[in-house]
Amino acid sequence: MKRVRREKPDGSSPPAVAHADRELFRDAVGPVRLINAHVEPPPGKRPRPRARQFELDEAAVRDELLSHAFDPGSIELGDEILYLKAGQPDRLLKQLRRGHFSVRAEIDLHQMTVAVAREAIKDFLAEAKAHDELCVRIVHGKGLRSDARGPVVKRMTEQLLRRRDDVLAFASALPVQGGTGAVLVLLRGA
Repeated sequence: MKRVRREKPDGSSPPAVAHADRELFRDAVGPVRLINAHVEPPPGKRPRPRARQFELDEAAVRDELLSHAFDPGSIELGDEILYLKAGQPDRLLKQLRRGHFSVRAEIDLHQMTVAVAREAIKDFLAEAKAHDELCVRIVHGKGLRSDARGPVVKRMTEQLLRRRDDVLAFASALPVQGGTGAVLVLLRGA
């Protein structure tokens, strides 16, 4: 094998490698063989690429969905409730439904009778207005344990809110905030 000594870009030649260093390198590397620069590709067509990991992921999701126990409480029962006071801009309700307002206070009506829940809502809204908390959440539940009458506390909450002069708008909460089991209420400021 013929060795060619190349010059550096500045015109000088590279430093000479000592014979002992060269032998040390060859001993460390061991025997080598030359690789042909041109290698013929194997005969035949290449197989079409296949997304194996994607297929495995999809199968895992399918198996996971089929193996989990069914939770009836995870289903949204009842319709979404919406209200916008006459004369208010439509964008107000859109912003409320999209979660653009910061919820400042919350009350949970679970385990309350309709009469107790009605008074609790009145007191809660009065206190919220007194503290300038104008966007609040009322968790009324989905009525999963209600009999044929359906979600009575939810219906009472909607009717009560529609009759109040200080309520500008309300809408069922986002799924992460309780979904159709809670309502976001926007109150008029003082």
